Amino acid sequence: MSNISTGSITKEKMKNKIQLFQEQKVRTHWDEEKEKWFFSIIDVVAILTEQKDHQGARNYWKVLKHRLTKEGNETVTDCNRLKMLAADGKMRKTDVADTEQLLRLIQSIPSPKAEPFKLWLAKVGYERIEETEDPELAFERAMATYLKKGYSIEWINQRLKSIEVRKELTDEWQEREMKIGLEYAILTNEITKAWSDKTVKDYKKLKGLKKENLRDNMSNLELVLNMLAEASTTEISKKQKPKGLDANKKVARKGGNAAKKARVEIEKQTGESIVTSKNAKNLLNKPNNKEIENEK
Repeated sequence: MSNISTGSITKEKMKNKIQLFQEQKVRTHWDEEKEKWFFSIIDVVAILTEQKDHQGARNYWKVLKHRLTKEGNETVTDCNRLKMLAADGKMRKTDVADTEQLLRLIQSIPSPKAEPFKLWLAKVGYERIEETEDPELAFERAMATYLKKGYSIEWINQRLKSIEVRKELTDEWQEREMKIGLEYAILTNEITKAWSDKTVKDYKKLKGLKKENLRDNMSNLELVLNMLAEASTTEISKKQKPKGLDANKKVARKGGNAAKKARVEIEKQTGESIVTSKNAKNLLNKPNNKEIENEK
């Protein structure tokens, strides 16, 4: 097995994603150049050993890693450390393994979930190849996932469109040499604060969220205004070509303010606030907004 340089796996060529195995999360990175998935070893260990928390998984992996290293196991030697989103919301380095490495590690962990996990790995890899050849499949799978959760078709269509708009924005930020992670988060916060009058943190607090995705807990109208803010930011950035974080923050606020004007006008006409405490629990399986309001 060839040794993979962490430095050669650039952030620009990675796709961050949370994969689900039996409703449990596994953090992953997709390397477009090498066409490989990299999986968080800690997450996999937590599932296979049924640890109650990540600390238990870290301790298990530490002991296992030490034993395999003493045995001269090449799999451990070749494992990389990549930055992944941690529970505290920060990007932190963690041990990762590609599919081949992970299959070898699984053999060293006695677990009744070993075989199902191997099948899951094969499925994840196959689906990624399919999506590379036909990107529409990624949207179809996302739609199926949201449908299973109980979201309406109308909401799902808006959510999928918001993903497309967000991708165009992050591509533009990449062009402006903004850093994935912290700087993306700072700019997102500027956009959100500009159009909604709330920081991302305050917005999530209003909706009673912790780790949950904010967009997955927005109403149709909230999603539309958020898309308008991000799309406006993208177009302004393309025209002005800002350099540096401060300049990009100014553009982000301009894009957000464009959506704020629409929000203020709609609220003026309806007499109701668009930014509300309603979250997915209120949005799922509800025929219309009036019924949601009655239940509150």
